[in-house]
Amino acid sequence: MTANVSSAQPDSPTPSPLHAVVADDFAAVNRTIVEQLNSKVPLVETIGQYITESGGKRLRPLLALLAARSLDYTGDKHIPLATLIEFMHTSTLLHDDVVDESHMRRGKKTANDAWGNAPSVLVGDFLYARSFQMMVDVGSMRIMAILSGATCIIAEGEVLQLTNIGNPSISEEDYFETILGKTAMLFEAASHSGAVLAEATPEQERALQYYGRYLGLAFQLIDDLLDYQGDADAMGKNVGDDLAEGKPTLPLIHAMEQGTPEQAKLIRQVIRDGGLEQLDAVLEIIHATGALDYTRQRAEEMADKALQQLDALPPSAYRDSMAQLARLAVDRQA
Repeated sequence: MTANVSSAQPDSPTPSPLHAVVADDFAAVNRTIVEQLNSKVPLVETIGQYITESGGKRLRPLLALLAARSLDYTGDKHIPLATLIEFMHTSTLLHDDVVDESHMRRGKKTANDAWGNAPSVLVGDFLYARSFQMMVDVGSMRIMAILSGATCIIAEGEVLQLTNIGNPSISEEDYFETILGKTAMLFEAASHSGAVLAEATPEQERALQYYGRYLGLAFQLIDDLLDYQGDADAMGKNVGDDLAEGKPTLPLIHAMEQGTPEQAKLIRQVIRDGGLEQLDAVLEIIHATGALDYTRQRAEEMADKALQQLDALPPSAYRDSMAQLARLAVDRQA
């Protein structure tokens, strides 16, 4: 299938102030991404470049860089480590967009919308395979164990989310289990593997592992909140997309628990049916029950837990950037 997209290269991700302390490392990661996308099959490179250059923040590779540097790592293996983590994340995006039948991500056409489902899935597979090649190059069995284990948990999280679509009966505990797998696990694996690479003490390793976990949970909670109050242009997707897909996220779960029987019944029916016909009514219930405030409160709890983990690290600009990242998790608008 021929893509109906502009022939111009997509914009490369713009480093944020959080990247400043690892600016040289981040530039090296960007170069390595380009090098490792090399393939004798042109479509692999085309789709790979399109998705990796589509404006993401690259927070997961940033976490690996910051974690390693925060413990005075002076080698060069953190560059391929950060790169392969970005490839793992990108492959999940390609697969997710096919499963969700998405047409837009970060304000641009999804790869599956531009080239079709089969090429998107197969390029996602290529990126997973390339990431495992690079794990071998990093040369740490412990890191390989962390990342391969994370891959399985991420896949289970995605399947769990899929089975929960259209199910209004999942609990808050079920929800957290799902987002731990599908989102927080790669954050955790990134910071954990960076700690292992830097030969952290057991206390520091555990702290950086859980820092990533809590940070990932905070990010997903805010993502789910923004689906009901975000700015579509800033987010690069439409408000209410989760509702349209029948995803029972925390704002809906809390609204059903706190609302009247009639309000809960309406939301349950909308989750079962999907679509946006009742969006205004659902938004009214969400606001009336304080569901967005509750979701933000839980996100802030996770961010606070992430910040607490940083006490195990020595003072540094890298630790300061990780603290800023935890605050950004709950303060962002997109």
